[in-house]
Amino acid sequence: MQQIGISNLIRSATFFQHAGVSIVYIFMPILAQNLTTSIFEVGITIASFFFAQILSSMYFGRISDASGKRLIFIRVGFLACAAMFGLHYVADNSLYLLLVRLGAGVASGMMVPAMLAYTYESGKDKTKVASVISFHALGWLAGIVAAGIANNEKTIFLISAALFLTGLVFTMRMPQYAIVKETGATKSVIARNRFLFLSLLFRHTGATAVWTILPLVLTQSLGAKLYEVSMVYVANTITAFVLMNLMGTKIRTKNVTKFKIGIGLTVFVFAGMAVMSSWWMAIPWMALVGFTWAFLYIGGSIHLMENNPKSTSTGIFNSTIAIANVIGPVVAGTIAFYYDQISVMYFAVAICIVAFAISLKIK
Repeated sequence: MQQIGISNLIRSATFFQHAGVSIVYIFMPILAQNLTTSIFEVGITIASFFFAQILSSMYFGRISDASGKRLIFIRVGFLACAAMFGLHYVADNSLYLLLVRLGAGVASGMMVPAMLAYTYESGKDKTKVASVISFHALGWLAGIVAAGIANNEKTIFLISAALFLTGLVFTMRMPQYAIVKETGATKSVIARNRFLFLSLLFRHTGATAVWTILPLVLTQSLGAKLYEVSMVYVANTITAFVLMNLMGTKIRTKNVTKFKIGIGLTVFVFAGMAVMSSWWMAIPWMALVGFTWAFLYIGGSIHLMENNPKSTSTGIFNSTIAIANVIGPVVAGTIAFYYDQISVMYFAVAICIVAFAISLKIK
């Protein structure tokens, strides 16, 4: 009974963690554009969050393994996120928005590796790990729906802060485990898993380039309302949540194979988005995104935790995602500035093909 209770606490904390991030993330390109007339500055603002997250995830992930502590980084991370995401409310110019995005990146990066490692270590039945992590997707779903319902660019920041504080309450009931201290140089972990990290970097660079301009394409080019943009993203999160829950019980494919499938199928997503003529046509493609994300995230992260120091390897995994989240918006802003927004889709197709070719080298 105690074990079931612990799993539910982790699910709840994971849910509120990602709901707090997603309610702001989806509409950040629109919010940033309200404070600047430059699409390039929009890209820089988006990238700033992930630049801070890169350094934070790698640093705190390694410290978490070396100290054998998880909960301190999780709890401080939730509290810091509540403060930094709430401060978005008073960001009334592009400089203030940039500064709070940097602070939010540090706070988020502090808890993500520790949270993943704690989830993996929390139960003897590792098949349940994917089910717990699936609340990552459910949290994104809730955040997206909440943003659509709020339909207000200021209110969502206060809701985000409240979501993080609620998550903090659940973490206060999570027990401290006696964890074996793990050591392993960051360089050696990267070297052993270089093809996984490189393919992830390429795939996610293409993806975040598209996510930077997709809300603008949907609203400006295809006439979607904010609630309709939410509907598009809901297709992604629902699919990811369902598939992540099936990972531990029904889908028995090797974790490395899951990762490769997720990378490869992403190519078709952006090829389809490039030829959309109406906003609703994005819905099936975003459902496929949820499929690919479930496979590559569960497959990649669990493979790493099974074979490497947990918080260090997942810290690098999430830092790789964050690096792509820095590069992607800058690339998107540059391509859209010199060419057009649809050209970003074609760039994503090309780089995801390269990512899949690299992933085939993973043993």
